[in-house]
Amino acid sequence: MAELRALIDYHNVLYHQQDSPEIPDAEYDLLVRQLQALEADHPELVVADSPTRRVGAPALPTFAPVQHRVPMMSLDNAMSVDELRAWGERLSRLTSQDDAPVSFVCELKIDGLAMSLRYERGRLVQAATRGDGRTGEDVTANVATIAALPERLGAGAPATLELRGEIYLPTATFEALNEAQVAAGLPAYKNPRNTAAGSLRQKDPAITASRQLQMWCYQLVEPLPDGMQRHSETLAWLGELGFPVNPETATFDTLDEVYAHCQYWEAHRHDLPYEIDGVVVKVDELGRRADIGVTSKAPRWAIAFKFPPEERTTRLLAIEVSVGRTGRATPFALLEPVFVGGSTVGVATLHNQDQVRLKDVRPGDLVIVRKAGDVIPEVVGPVLSERPPGATAWEFPCACPGCGQPLVREEGASDHRCVNDFCPARQAAWIEFFASRAAMDIEGFGEQRVRQFRDLGLLADVAGIYELDYERIGALDGFGETSVRNLAAAVDASRSRPLANLLVGLNIRHLGGAGAQLLARRFGHLDRIIAATAEEMAEVDGIGPVIAASVSAFLADPRSRALIERLRAAGVNFEGPAAPAAPQVLEGMSIVVTGSLDGFSRDGATEAITSRGGKSPGSVSKKTTAVVVGREPGVSKLAKAEELGVPILDEAAFVELLATGVVPTPAAP
Repeated sequence: MAELRALIDYHNVLYHQQDSPEIPDAEYDLLVRQLQALEADHPELVVADSPTRRVGAPALPTFAPVQHRVPMMSLDNAMSVDELRAWGERLSRLTSQDDAPVSFVCELKIDGLAMSLRYERGRLVQAATRGDGRTGEDVTANVATIAALPERLGAGAPATLELRGEIYLPTATFEALNEAQVAAGLPAYKNPRNTAAGSLRQKDPAITASRQLQMWCYQLVEPLPDGMQRHSETLAWLGELGFPVNPETATFDTLDEVYAHCQYWEAHRHDLPYEIDGVVVKVDELGRRADIGVTSKAPRWAIAFKFPPEERTTRLLAIEVSVGRTGRATPFALLEPVFVGGSTVGVATLHNQDQVRLKDVRPGDLVIVRKAGDVIPEVVGPVLSERPPGATAWEFPCACPGCGQPLVREEGASDHRCVNDFCPARQAAWIEFFASRAAMDIEGFGEQRVRQFRDLGLLADVAGIYELDYERIGALDGFGETSVRNLAAAVDASRSRPLANLLVGLNIRHLGGAGAQLLARRFGHLDRIIAATAEEMAEVDGIGPVIAASVSAFLADPRSRALIERLRAAGVNFEGPAAPAAPQVLEGMSIVVTGSLDGFSRDGATEAITSRGGKSPGSVSKKTTAVVVGREPGVSKLAKAEELGVPILDEAAFVELLATGVVPTPAAP
């Protein structure tokens, strides 16, 4: 118990004072729960200053101390529906003398920094951090830079007003900050919460202002306006005064409804432009809170329902390199399996050589692994205090692990590549891509099937798809007569796909769906593309010298020619586009697309523009006609469009533009 107390205190200082935690919240919560369980079993060993009875950590001497008039408490956690119901049962016992049912208000648990604000005569006079719950740090000058907070309250405001809230960093802003850090050769910030906390503890308010922090207000401390009996009413009143109140706040009459609400936000947590790690559930009736009471560190009338952790620690066993269909060589971590983000993870990406160097992760390290939703798991960084003696820095290999040829890093690029188009390590991924919907659309050629056929010697390259031995396949476990017939039919149907699909499937570097359509439409047959010079291809509007040189080099390679002849012998279509060109309504226009669209893939959106005569560059300039914005758009592109006054369109307006060739007028905000 003494060791646990010391360890928790150590991590409290790192988290609350230094804004640089070594372990994820979930690991910290496990330590606290372990200590709580031991204290419950051995009450005679509980000490008065146990971290289970304290809030946060002492305030730093860097800023002036602020004594909170009303203590800033923390919250107890519920990790499951059973723990949520147990909290509800405790409420029932505490309110058993009152027959009226309890109602609940639910607020998103923002992953940020708790803050106390005090206004006098309508102006902000004090902003203080939580500190140890009783004494915080005066960060008024920095908080005053947050644009969302009202500079002056209206006529209906009381003479004195104190409230609490959470300051956070929007995810898009955090990503932009990290892009700038990496571009400058500096270590990336770990997460939005710590970056927000560090931004608030700057001695220069101008630095804080540059971070574009935001705040949600969630608790009125004083005064309570006449006639208000519910917490939800106080939030509405704060909103009327001009304070930012989260719009996703909701009220419910039963814990079943509360739990359903928690489940919804667990599934949709990444739909928001800021990070959340749970839902805070509070008793809505203010009059009952005094009867329910508080513990030494948390109110009994509120609880935080925590989502499953998206960060955990585990041991990094080794670093290896995979080579994809384009030749990109990506380092990845082999891990001791750990349950994180809803699944067990044993492999995580390390992105590239620069990221391994900046993160300084080494085989043998205890590392933090993050998995958010459907995002590929990644290694965030090492727990340096746990680094084994003698752990050495990892060196990126010079040779491709698949073919032994040199791995090349072009000037200005972040990735290494294997330049051997026919590298064995690239073949499996190439076959999967060839069979994908973006290319030849062959049902039944997923990763497992391709691996199975390759391991059995049934399939070596993309042309081998049309040379399969169906008699041998029929003898394999899991293959009956019907499944073999369906597989053969899917392969046969792909022979008639348009030329553009085949060009995509050939996996030529720099050539995407839009470029393939342009080449197919211009030359009409694969043989004519083979016969064309790079200069002739570059003359096609939308192709350019880089794509043209890449296509020309691929088609001139004897190995490519041999592959193409096998595809010809298999009866694969080499003819031009099956459908006539779309009306050229976008001729002379330059349309930039950023973010994810519901009705278009990235290549599909580009093809929709170029097939109508427009251009789809990757950056915004004075020549840009419009910028189409989907989910999670690029911050820099959006900012550039706003700076230049370029029209910004949503997906519906994009569809209208494709149909009419006229840029719709943006709707008024």
